[in-house]
Amino acid sequence: MSSSWWLSFRGADVKCKLCGGTAVINMHQHRLSLCGEHFLQWVPVQVARAIKKYRMFGPDERILVAVSGGKDSLALWDILLGLGYHADGLHINLGVGNGYSAESQARAEAFAAARPGAALRVVDLAREYGAGIPELARMRRGRKACSLCGMVKRHIMNQAACSGGYDAIATGHNLDDEVAVLLQNTLRWSVSYLARQAPVLPGEPGLARKVKPLVRLRERETAAYALVRGIDYIYDECPHAEGATTLFYKEILSQLETRSRGTKEMFYLGLLDAREQQGAFRSDDEKVEMHPCARCGQPTTAPGLCAFCRLWAGGTKDTQGEV
Repeated sequence: MSSSWWLSFRGADVKCKLCGGTAVINMHQHRLSLCGEHFLQWVPVQVARAIKKYRMFGPDERILVAVSGGKDSLALWDILLGLGYHADGLHINLGVGNGYSAESQARAEAFAAARPGAALRVVDLAREYGAGIPELARMRRGRKACSLCGMVKRHIMNQAACSGGYDAIATGHNLDDEVAVLLQNTLRWSVSYLARQAPVLPGEPGLARKVKPLVRLRERETAAYALVRGIDYIYDECPHAEGATTLFYKEILSQLETRSRGTKEMFYLGLLDAREQQGAFRSDDEKVEMHPCARCGQPTTAPGLCAFCRLWAGGTKDTQGEV
């Protein structure tokens, strides 16, 4: 997301609702405009409320933050550290060209270096496994780079969390990310995905708990937080994301939001309410049997090797959506 919207807004004659100073952001859905100081106080409160409301993790638990080098993940890491959580970072260098992966890693490393006690682990996909995402996509014809990327990241994040003794994996998914995925799954009536989409995905033996502390915040709010806080993040989208369906859905939802403020919150919270209060998308038959992968030991639904290990073993057709 470009910072131009924020720079242009700063010149507008909008006052902070709390102190009367010059506002740096106007959040129409909250009927709230805030100056930089009060905005930097407001954001962590929203994150803390989400953590408490959805019982993501406790004050003594160890959190592994998936750090891409973008605004959301770095803002999340910054907020969790500020709230006093034991939060370490994990960056996966995916080997994406045009300098994208190199710049992303540099941003993550610079962030950690500037904060005493902020530990960052870097996993270089090509160095540790033999190929980056672009090479994998060429090897696995018929599989899109984004699909492979998601599966690879899930595997490595879970492996790092379990081996490192972390209680949860925290990702920087914001409200805009969640409603875009929700719209996609609703249009396709992907019931199994609708049943699993939530701020918290509980853990089980061999699978770490996954949490999304930024679900109360919109993309422009996390971007504003990073800018006001002085966090240096990579602005560019991944080259492979160009033309992605989720970006198109974000545009549609933003148009709906313009006509009816609060649409995004209503859509997402409506899903959570339908599932938790009304029992929607639930089925007693959905429980699938899992067993350890013959190579890495992580839980999988496939016989023999999991999808990740088959990538490197040169196995047969991969199963999308498999753990």
